[in-house]
Amino acid sequence: MVCRPQDNQAGFAIRIAPGHIPDVLEKVRAEWKAFEPNRAFNYSFMDQDFDAVYRTEQRMGGLIGVLTGLLIFIACLGLFGLAAYAAEQRAKEIGIRKVLGAGVPSIVGLLSRDFARLIAVALCIAVPLSWWMMHRWLENFAYRTDISVWIFVGAAGIVFSIAALTTVFQSAKAAVVNPVNSLRSE
Repeated sequence: MVCRPQDNQAGFAIRIAPGHIPDVLEKVRAEWKAFEPNRAFNYSFMDQDFDAVYRTEQRMGGLIGVLTGLLIFIACLGLFGLAAYAAEQRAKEIGIRKVLGAGVPSIVGLLSRDFARLIAVALCIAVPLSWWMMHRWLENFAYRTDISVWIFVGAAGIVFSIAALTTVFQSAKAAVVNPVNSLRSE
């Protein structure tokens, strides 16, 4: 519990056992009136004060989580469309490779490799930038944690997994098409 004057200048903190809160409050109120009869007795509990301070951070975290999910969904749609476009553009090349004996895994790897390179470049830009932003944000807290490298490794793994799931479907679809159909159309 924190007691302070109405003008929020100086105050003091008291540790109270959970079962004795009403009794201690009455004793402190009586002592306060004896020393400061002209000032109102104001008190608050520290857990509620800390909760009020961090409630904004919790709201911001929830909002960022929702927006992140929405952005990942939009990015997956874009990647899906880009993979479909790349597969359509390379339809003749895929047909020729299949005629020459390439299997579905090699064609899927061929189409997915380009996207993996793009994602690796994006991670090379995003990881240092996000580390710097998180470091700057954490500097605002008295008690903070260090940013582990495993957070970024895990995030990179998730990004590559989502990208692989998104592009493999289109790549596999292009790889199983009959090569005669793609080579015949001019």
